[in-house]
Amino acid sequence: MRKVLFIALIAGLTSLTSCGPSADEKAAEAKRVQDSTDAADAAMKAAEEAAMAAMAADTTVAVDTVAAPAPAN
Repeated sequence: MRKVLFIALIAGLTSLTSCGPSADEKAAEAKRVQDSTDAADAAMKAAEEAAMAAMAADTTVAVDTVAAPAPAN
C-alpha cells in the first residue's frame, strides 16, 4: 500500500510541475512587464521635464545665508 501511495504522489507532483505556463504565456508576461517599465519611464521623464520647466519659470532668486565671521580676540 505504501508503494502505491508513493507512486501516486510522484505521479501527482510530476503532473503539477508539467502544467507550467506555455511559451505564449511567457512572452505575453514579458511584454506586459516591458510595457509597464516603458510607461513608468515615460511618466518619470514627463515629471522631470515638468520640474525643469517649473524651475526655469521660477523668477525668485534664492539667496544663501552666510554665517557671520567669528569676532577677533
